[in-house]
Amino acid sequence: MAKKPDASSRIADNKKAAYNYFFEERYEAGIVLQGWEVKALREGKVQLTDGYVVIREGELYLIGCQINPLKTASTHVSPEAARTKKLLLHKEEIKRLIGKVEQKGFTLVPLNLHWKNGRAKVDIALAKGKAEHDKRDTIKDREGKREVERVMKSRHR
Repeated sequence: MAKKPDASSRIADNKKAAYNYFFEERYEAGIVLQGWEVKALREGKVQLTDGYVVIREGELYLIGCQINPLKTASTHVSPEAARTKKLLLHKEEIKRLIGKVEQKGFTLVPLNLHWKNGRAKVDIALAKGKAEHDKRDTIKDREGKREVERVMKSRHR
């Protein structure tokens, strides 16, 4: 029998997001999925790196999120790995996001997919793109933290 996911477990992370963007605000949205997609998520067959969120007619959609179908789960449907998925948020939150995204430089980026009380959720962030020098600073910070951890680890031996 398959192991049930706990109350809040991660499915996939968008590791490129923190490198490419500054996050202003974070939101947790529900995601409309088909049955075969849920089964594939339980197996971890998802890639969120190239995903982005668009606003169409007052609703949010996740585009570019690849959910690879299982060979056993999708016999009677024709699965589409890169299907556009609708995101579920409160109307007030959507209106607020529309106002912010229309400002220059803001975009909506998916951060991670996770389970919450048996339902798939996606964390999205209102983000501003980083300039090239900001990305270099991010790399320097990351390498500095690694070096500090390496030194601390060697001292404890």
